[in-house]
Amino acid sequence: MEKTNNQKVSTPLPAGREGHGGESFAFGRMNYILIAIGMAVVIIGFILMAAVGSSEESFNPEIFNALHIKVAPAVAFAGFIFIIYGIMYRSKEVKNEGVKSEK
Repeated sequence: MEKTNNQKVSTPLPAGREGHGGESFAFGRMNYILIAIGMAVVIIGFILMAAVGSSEESFNPEIFNALHIKVAPAVAFAGFIFIIYGIMYRSKEVKNEGVKSEK
């Protein structure tokens, strides 16, 4: 009966993709930064959407202001698009390694 060697074989990853124990992460450091920026923009958009509401006793026409109806949803949407970009972002090092491995 042969003994098998159960050692982990890990391929070197670009900077920002490797953990302390040698395990690899799905995203690099730049991906997390871009996602965090996108989340901050979404939060800003939702804060801009918040307005002083109307009550039964008084009507507040401020709720129909262009900032709350047009600008804030556009800002939140831009934040969601930026989050998608942060998820899809690949660094140049990763792109170049993919090209090298194909040759």
